[in-house]
Amino acid sequence: MNSPLPAQADRTPTDWNAPAMQKRIARRYAAERRFKLFGLAAVVLSAAFLAFLLATMVSQGWRGFVRTDVALTIDFKAAALPVDRAVLRTPGADLALAGAELENTVKGAAATQFGVGGEDAISEYAWLKVREAIKQDPTNLDRAVRIPVPASTRLDQALRGDGTAEAQALAERLKAAGLVSTGFNADFLRMSDSTDPVAVGIWGALKGSLLTMAITFLIAFPVGVLSAIYLEEYAPRNRWTDLIEVSINNLAAVPSIIFGLLGLAVFLGTWEVMGVRFGPILPRSAALVGGVTLALMIMPVIVIASRNAIKAVPPSIRDAALGIGASPVQVVFHHVLPLAMPGILTGTIIGMARALGETAPLLLIGMRAFIVQPPGGFTDPATVLPVQIFLWSDEVSRGFVEKTSAAILVLLAFLLAMNSLAIYLRNRFETRW
Repeated sequence: MNSPLPAQADRTPTDWNAPAMQKRIARRYAAERRFKLFGLAAVVLSAAFLAFLLATMVSQGWRGFVRTDVALTIDFKAAALPVDRAVLRTPGADLALAGAELENTVKGAAATQFGVGGEDAISEYAWLKVREAIKQDPTNLDRAVRIPVPASTRLDQALRGDGTAEAQALAERLKAAGLVSTGFNADFLRMSDSTDPVAVGIWGALKGSLLTMAITFLIAFPVGVLSAIYLEEYAPRNRWTDLIEVSINNLAAVPSIIFGLLGLAVFLGTWEVMGVRFGPILPRSAALVGGVTLALMIMPVIVIASRNAIKAVPPSIRDAALGIGASPVQVVFHHVLPLAMPGILTGTIIGMARALGETAPLLLIGMRAFIVQPPGGFTDPATVLPVQIFLWSDEVSRGFVEKTSAAILVLLAFLLAMNSLAIYLRNRFETRW
């Protein structure tokens, strides 16, 4: 018979009912309970901060979607504006009305109807609403018409109990006369930037963000995914490959402002070749140059996420596909890539979300211009939502505070919509396989 080993001979059975052992078990369970409580506290704290952020934004930003109007009565017949009626239904109507001193007529009507300081009760762009009313019905020039026009920021603040004594007295007088009304500010969603917070809109910046994100996705996604496929499936393992991998990892951690400097130097800089000076490659302040710059910024993130997703596909999938006669290209694009697509889309979501909220690189390439008209294409001057929020937050007028918070809500809604679409596509690929 084999004698027991010394370690086995010295082993004694564990007494789980011993007081010392019970204390150790109790300490272990207590540590587990504390760990669960710490995790729950972290989740609750994060949710509380998120709820506080959303509540603050909503409480300050909902007023940006509400506009205060003042009913202004204008006697156009008495004003006798020198306007040719035949021009009002042509493209030259705006120029004709602007040259007819319509703005002064509107201000004079406000001063007459509202008394001293009445011209300060309406926005400086109130005459644009009057112009639209005349264009829609030219017969208004033959009579006195009551037209709701946007109230000034001074009057709007006074109606909320914040303003000078004169402004609050004027607000109470207009409110008592039933001349003040509030409603949804549709112009905020279809207008562009302005010097008056009453007339500003978010559509120009929103369209600029859409165009910029389209360029970013069309460049970064295919190039990043194809680069990941090559590095993971085809590239030889040598020093050059290791150098490329290290460079990609380092580029993913480079501050975004560096990419702004890169875009400024490469796409907007002046080049001289053999004594011949060449101008910028891309137009300044355009969605095209912004999209290309952001594509360079998020491309390393997409490459890294795509490589990890491709690497996670089991080797048995490749072996089985090769075993039934598939070519290496068919293995990658028919089997490996569809299985890796959920992880690839996850990395793309992260990269696009980062690009959507970037401001520093776009400031350097000139996308902080004052854009009055929404961009008509990828090469037109444009700005984006984060830059527009930055510019409004730097304004002195208090009316821009509400517009800034409202723009932040639009940016969050845009981000959630974009991420929801990407998550839907990711889940669709997951259920398919």
